[in-house]
Amino acid sequence: MATTFFITGISTEVGKTIISAIITQALEADYWKPVQAGELHNSDTHTISNLITNAKTKLHPSAFDLETPMSPHAAAAIDEITLSVKKIKRPSTKNTLVIEGAGGLLVPINANETMADLIKPEDKVIVVSRHYLGSINHTLLTIELLKQRKLNVFGIIFNGEEHPSTEEVIATMTDVPILGRMDTEPYVDKNVVREYAEKWKDLLK
Repeated sequence: MATTFFITGISTEVGKTIISAIITQALEADYWKPVQAGELHNSDTHTISNLITNAKTKLHPSAFDLETPMSPHAAAAIDEITLSVKKIKRPSTKNTLVIEGAGGLLVPINANETMADLIKPEDKVIVVSRHYLGSINHTLLTIELLKQRKLNVFGIIFNGEEHPSTEEVIATMTDVPILGRMDTEPYVDKNVVREYAEKWKDLLK
């Protein structure tokens, strides 16, 4: 069975897509965003396509492309579509697969299901954390939920400037490996993604 990584974040706008690009490049993996809400002409899949350079990666189409940049359940209601976990079928591939969730774990898909319900027990879950006031709480809550559900928390990646005391308390309280950090970069292009991919490649195995 091919390995699957599920990339989630502690909130929105924490850098999941850039981190997903680096992981996809590092592993020459396939990439899939189950639900894209808004920016359909400049989607996360487009971003991944523009940042990776290996010839092996295949970008799989989203199960649902929704017009409005909102929580999936709300965007689906506007589009008069009913979302459910059973309607979101994973692509078939023999390659490693990187799945990027939308927002955080408890972003609703419908009135009863959330992004967390898309994660399977065998998935290696990577949590993307960015430092801001309240981020320790959000990171601990995210990991606590994953552990309660008996999901495989593979590690944490920090995005942004180093904050040693925050990172130390998160590592101590969660007992989850810190896989790496993406520094605050003036810009991100294919070369930057390739550099981080080389740096992280062995940590992801």
